[in-house]
Amino acid sequence: MRAVALLSCLAAAGLARAEGASPQVASGFVFERAPFRSAHASTIVETREGLLVAWFGGTEEGHPDVGIWVSRRSASGWSAPVEVATGRQPNGSRHPCWNPVLFQPSNGPLVLFYKVGPSPRDWWGLARTSTDEGRTWSEAVRLPDGILGPIRAKPLELPGGDVLAGSSTEDHGWVVHMERWTPADLASARAWRRSDPLNDPKAFQAIQPTLLAHSKARLQALCRSRQGVVTEAWSEDGGATWGPMAATALPNPSAGIDALRLADGRFLLVYNPTTSGRERLEVAVSDDGRAWRRAELLEDSPGEYSYPAVIQARDGRVHVTYTWKRERIRHVVLDPASLGPRGQAR
Repeated sequence: MRAVALLSCLAAAGLARAEGASPQVASGFVFERAPFRSAHASTIVETREGLLVAWFGGTEEGHPDVGIWVSRRSASGWSAPVEVATGRQPNGSRHPCWNPVLFQPSNGPLVLFYKVGPSPRDWWGLARTSTDEGRTWSEAVRLPDGILGPIRAKPLELPGGDVLAGSSTEDHGWVVHMERWTPADLASARAWRRSDPLNDPKAFQAIQPTLLAHSKARLQALCRSRQGVVTEAWSEDGGATWGPMAATALPNPSAGIDALRLADGRFLLVYNPTTSGRERLEVAVSDDGRAWRRAELLEDSPGEYSYPAVIQARDGRVHVTYTWKRERIRHVVLDPASLGPRGQAR
């Protein structure tokens, strides 16, 4: 009865049953029509009332009219996209917005992190909070100098309440660093600590880390790179320090990735399994974060399918959102129990 009820709810929410792909419980678009031409870089979170998705949308990436948009999902479907942040400046000029990240800490309000600026080389970090599950948002606060917040993938809440955000910069090569945040005043420099660089850009040009917790002390960062591979770095002290960055066996076409630890202890990665192009998007699973195997194909046709975001909801289902041809945001629901091995990931 629970399965029937879930499928009925998903159907009511505008999702279609995915035929011939057993791990896919359902799939659909967050919106069919919107007051913008292009959409990219989605992020997803589960609130007490359901799912919330955000992305940046406008004429095209980097255009001054690009803002941050959100949609909430209820039993009746996804709400119409609503713009909740723009890059409008006090003098009336406007910069594009970039890479939103939604995060719900165990204590405190829902947070929307995002970036504003002419380009990723000279953007800055901002945040807004919501106490009503994303219906309304506070005024934007600018993060302290030198702090960008989670650069694309969701942060990781650590034992004790601190939050670890994977971040990166692009102004002097692609360089990954970590930002630890003690939930408090977002604009307070005392609430944030920034790590040393995790990579030498002469060896690996890497950005946009996604984080996996293997234990309280052992953490793994997986990164996008320009070297044709996903790179990794490990911490054995809860993210305080990190070992050297190294290549994994996973290909990467310089495209965003996202990963999580499943409730059953396995690890799940959504990525483009190629060294060039973003036409193929896959899910891989691993028992140890090192040996990955193919689990599900999400896309493999002309167009761009990229920048995935992934969470596991309280009911155990895995939710993936991603850019669909730079036009819409696609949402796929997976049953993790059905993500069996299908050969070694390339």
